[in-house]
Amino acid sequence: MSRRVHTMIGIISDTHDNIINIKKAVEVFKKNNVEFVIHAGDIIAPATVKFFEGLKMKFIFGNCDGDRAKIEEKVKEFGWEHHGRMMELKIKAKTIGVVHGDDLLIWDKMINKGYDYLIHGHNHAPEDKKINKTRVLCPGGHFLGDTKETNKIIILNLDNDKALFVDIK
Repeated sequence: MSRRVHTMIGIISDTHDNIINIKKAVEVFKKNNVEFVIHAGDIIAPATVKFFEGLKMKFIFGNCDGDRAKIEEKVKEFGWEHHGRMMELKIKAKTIGVVHGDDLLIWDKMINKGYDYLIHGHNHAPEDKKINKTRVLCPGGHFLGDTKETNKIIILNLDNDKALFVDIK
């Protein structure tokens, strides 16, 4: 008897060099056997990239990211992907758009494309809502000044459309 394996992806954003939370999040992602993790911007320093080691990562830039050329260089060193300011993915017939959320022109363009999922960061507020047919997800943020209630990540099951928000405390 074969066991059904679900397609799980991890979502994190706005880690702002919070290495303690990054390490906790990496453990949760590993325990949940995610296929890959989307980072929706604001990692901040190039040196922070290495703390995601052991995962398959896909990054975009946020408005606070520092030396972007060095961040891209570090991401490539680990064999991961960096998609610039926005990302479009198609996995198991699901379309996923990823944008940080600070640029309203890019936001409007992305929300009107009709993705199955639009993932964003920027406001550090966990969010799961529908805009037309698009499910909009924000995992929260990990800036050291954020309240613990916003320190979350998402495990998204693409097979049954379940988004599990996990506290990182």
